[in-house]
Amino acid sequence: MLALLKKTALAVAVLGSSVALGQVRLQGAGATFPEPLYKKWVTAYQAKSSQVMIDYQGIGSGGGIKGITEKTVDFAGSDAPLSKSELEALGGADKVVQIPSTAGGIVPAYNLPGITTELKFSGEVLADIYLGKIASWNDAKIKELNPDVNLPATAITPAWRTDGSGTNYVWTNYLATQSEEFKGSVGTGKAVKWPVGQGGKGNPGVAAIVQQTPGAIGYIEQAYADQNKIFYGSVKNKNGQFVKASPAAVSVAGAGAVEMMKGSVIAADIWNQPGDQAYPIASFTYLIVYKDLGNVKSKEQAAALVDFLKWAVHDGQQLSSELDYAPLAAGVQAKVDAAIATISYKGSALAQR
Repeated sequence: MLALLKKTALAVAVLGSSVALGQVRLQGAGATFPEPLYKKWVTAYQAKSSQVMIDYQGIGSGGGIKGITEKTVDFAGSDAPLSKSELEALGGADKVVQIPSTAGGIVPAYNLPGITTELKFSGEVLADIYLGKIASWNDAKIKELNPDVNLPATAITPAWRTDGSGTNYVWTNYLATQSEEFKGSVGTGKAVKWPVGQGGKGNPGVAAIVQQTPGAIGYIEQAYADQNKIFYGSVKNKNGQFVKASPAAVSVAGAGAVEMMKGSVIAADIWNQPGDQAYPIASFTYLIVYKDLGNVKSKEQAAALVDFLKWAVHDGQQLSSELDYAPLAAGVQAKVDAAIATISYKGSALAQR
């Protein structure tokens, strides 16, 4: 009997090992903006590919880039494209594939008790608010954009991100296109020094300031605002039209940037794009992998990662708008497909799955 039990235990151990060895695991980390969508993608992808286990941790764009640079993750997410120095740390542009995965808008959320009308903003007005030049809600420049609204003299409290983030990067770069003074004094980047207002960490921190402070205004991601029922206004675009952020309006902005997309490190600014229906404060978020996936443990793992990327930018896009993200336009998908096709494993091309 003892011998039989030992044999049974050994068989179970061998079976367990074969299951573990047959299962492919992928680890990703980075941007928090697309995290809800990525987690939904993972669930849907694993339902069709049960042998693949994927984990994505939203630790911030900087954390994701650090992880892929140090090769502690298989893929990274970033709301801002890789900078020159980040690319160099990864071995150079010929060593990396960076692809847009989805897009989203950054919206001006505000708290103005008694005002139920959706307010209109321009880039110039938003820049002046964050410069401290417009300090009350009944300022003539705001009233000019909203002539039918009885705006109060309530003081404006600009809320901003304290953490280095892709949201900061998009918001500051957009405002820099609208105001030379903003570009020269505050500047652009994932982290800047704001002259006025109050800071909070992440979308939740900025949203909390807006919701708790009468007269506050803050920039948060549209998906987060919609999911948390936070009120926000429309913004005047490059064609002079006031557009409220939506997946459709952000997709229009993305489609307008296809001609800017080249090579395997794809990056395109989609704020302030032309088009009557384009939302002006929009941005892609990116997935980053090594062009040669020698950093992963096996060819099977590399093939699974490529398959997941291809699935995400095609089938996965159908899930984007359900969470208020903007699906990639067909022209963008074509550019992404070409970039994914360059990925290899230890110098060998990866077979199509």
